[in-house]
Amino acid sequence: MTTNFFYALPQLREATRQVSNDNRLPLEVRARLVLSVTDVAAGELGAGRPVVLSTSREAGSHDDSPVLAVALKAPRARRPLDIANLPLPGVATGPHCVTWRVPLPRTQSTQPPGFGSDSDDIAGQLTLAESQAINEELRAALARADALAAEHRRLKHELGETNGGVLALYVQLEERDEQLRKAHGQVLRDLEDALRPQPVDIDGLELAVHYAPAETNAPTGGDLYDWFALPDGTLHITIVDALGHGVRSTRSALNVTHAVRTLALEGHPLQSILERTHEILMPFDPDLMATVLLARIDPATGKLQLANGSHPPALLLRADGTSEYLQLRGRGIGFPLPGSEELLHTEIHADDLLILYTDGLTESRRDPVEGELRLVAAARLLAGSPLAELPGALAAQMHTVMLHPDDTLALVIRRTGASP
Repeated sequence: MTTNFFYALPQLREATRQVSNDNRLPLEVRARLVLSVTDVAAGELGAGRPVVLSTSREAGSHDDSPVLAVALKAPRARRPLDIANLPLPGVATGPHCVTWRVPLPRTQSTQPPGFGSDSDDIAGQLTLAESQAINEELRAALARADALAAEHRRLKHELGETNGGVLALYVQLEERDEQLRKAHGQVLRDLEDALRPQPVDIDGLELAVHYAPAETNAPTGGDLYDWFALPDGTLHITIVDALGHGVRSTRSALNVTHAVRTLALEGHPLQSILERTHEILMPFDPDLMATVLLARIDPATGKLQLANGSHPPALLLRADGTSEYLQLRGRGIGFPLPGSEELLHTEIHADDLLILYTDGLTESRRDPVEGELRLVAAARLLAGSPLAELPGALAAQMHTVMLHPDDTLALVIRRTGASP
């Protein structure tokens, strides 16, 4: 073991460098050791109190390299030495002692660690001048910095290439997703068109319809309509609002419209169709619940018959601007005692409008009474519009404020006059 007292930082730095050089420590390790030793000793030397630097070699464990132990003691220190945030971490081996244990390279000279032959004149025995040592340490630090900068550039380049690949993949996925969305939308439109009944051409009547599902990813919901001409020339219209949304409610609504069409074409009286539809469908779909409105219009005379099963009333807007809701009691499919209690009879005159709809049109604000008043006002405002545009315009006007989405169906009939 070699021990020396030091009273100034320059001699302590040079002694630490000499020990590092004698033991062939890498320049970066030497620089860290010099900075750490001087950082710990600076307070004591600045206060005029000496420090003691001692070195020794310790055997490594198993196949490990031997270790250079460098200990710094402050025999007159008044408080423990500060070893926080040192470039080369040390261990407090006493209240006034710090030790650094540095692995030595495997190839070592036989010269023991020390500070030269004359410890009283250590400055004259140094193998390197202060400036040369600092230059070496700076070169080592710069080389390390250059290596880190080169590694940073390489990683940045690799990251750029990776990001470019990810971005290209993201663009491809976006393009594929857009293609799928378009294909999905087209399938839904085709399916919606397939669910719609064929347009009917009835002399003396104009018909137009608007439908919008509550769910954009569903072709339709539980709101459905059907229209067809009976053998006697009368127009039959069915409006259905099955409980729920999406494909399942669509299936229920289709079952209702198909059953009603079959019964109507078989000649069953209008008042009995709802009850009979209930009897037919309940064994196959016991959870089915649907409100239904049935209308029969004679285009030659304008005579109108309505049967209602718990459905919102039809609105009749006269050509002179007067209006009335065609109220009719009845219970829907799946309800107790289903069917219409009676039929409503009235007459549609030339240029009158008959508006059939589901509750999604009038209950967007959760107030049916307010919705019915707003529907009358909107119908009067838009009555002069081309009939093909009228249902969609009504829906847009009614949905300026929507508190909750719902399937919406609006069907409008205008009588143009008696058939020739």
